[in-house]
Amino acid sequence: MLMRTDPFRELDRLTQQVFGTNGTLARPSVMPMDAWREGDTFVAEFDLPGVDPDSIDLDVERNVVTVRAERSARASDAELIAAERPRGVFSRQLILGDNLDTERIEAGYGSGVLTLRIPVAERAKSRKIAVNSTDSERQTIDAS
Repeated sequence: MLMRTDPFRELDRLTQQVFGTNGTLARPSVMPMDAWREGDTFVAEFDLPGVDPDSIDLDVERNVVTVRAERSARASDAELIAAERPRGVFSRQLILGDNLDTERIEAGYGSGVLTLRIPVAERAKSRKIAVNSTDSERQTIDAS
């Protein structure tokens, strides 16, 4: 029987055991995010499966948004066979540009995904400026 070993997978497994990223010793920090712009709105989605919506905390200070959530430890006395889903406190910060309106952030949580919608500030939107002429006469330039 031929067995393959993946040294990186083994290193990852060993790191999890030593540093406790399975929730026993260290705080997990996994909160994958996607971000994009839809017209005049900046959208960010965070994967938080299994997180109680009441544990999600959003703070805004100036142009920094901090997302904090907690996936509780199992309350059962059952013997764990595998513990690959991190538990504990998750935290992530987004540093936003001055062109976003942090006063009008909307947040929603569904199907394990936290969605933030942040509109572009009115002052940052492009606009047309009318040009007024002070000349009452037009001048013609002769090419001769």
